[in-house]
Amino acid sequence: MNEDIWSSFSERVTYDGRFHATCEFAPLPDSAALALLNDRNVSVLTAVAALVEKRAETPEDDTTVTNELSRLDAKLNVLMEIVNRLLLPQADLPPRIALRFNASGAVLPWDGLPAVGQPVLLRIHFDVCRALPLELPGQRLAGPSDGRGFIGFQGLSEHVRDAIERLVFRHHRRQVAEARLAGRPMEGG
Repeated sequence: MNEDIWSSFSERVTYDGRFHATCEFAPLPDSAALALLNDRNVSVLTAVAALVEKRAETPEDDTTVTNELSRLDAKLNVLMEIVNRLLLPQADLPPRIALRFNASGAVLPWDGLPAVGQPVLLRIHFDVCRALPLELPGQRLAGPSDGRGFIGFQGLSEHVRDAIERLVFRHHRRQVAEARLAGRPMEGG
């Protein structure tokens, strides 16, 4: 099964970047805690998508008002969660690490990772929403042998997996668009 998870990860588009992130030993949460974690993760992913998404709508779009209200709702939810977390003592952000992830798993540096086979919790802090980490339970699995380790996610709901895939796809689409724009000659020059 471990090879299936690595294969699934390797065959999909990934989000590559440098994130404030930690990966620590943590037993897989029970079903009630996992349901709460999945709900929080959906909220974080919705907020990140709303905060990162650039407006590309036309005035003729009938769903413009609906989309804008959804974005405002997500932003308000983020602000409320930030206020809640600020009322509690909060540790500094972890250092940035190179991280590649999709809905199947993540590849990150070996340094400090638990041993292969151990259950872990990967926390990823996005710059647009640093106070709300994406918390992904999983297991340290065999993966690349180039100084990086592989975490296969476990217990993620279908909604979380879909939201991660949308985030990864949109990020990849933005990178492709930016690369195309960078490759075009400037007009008038």
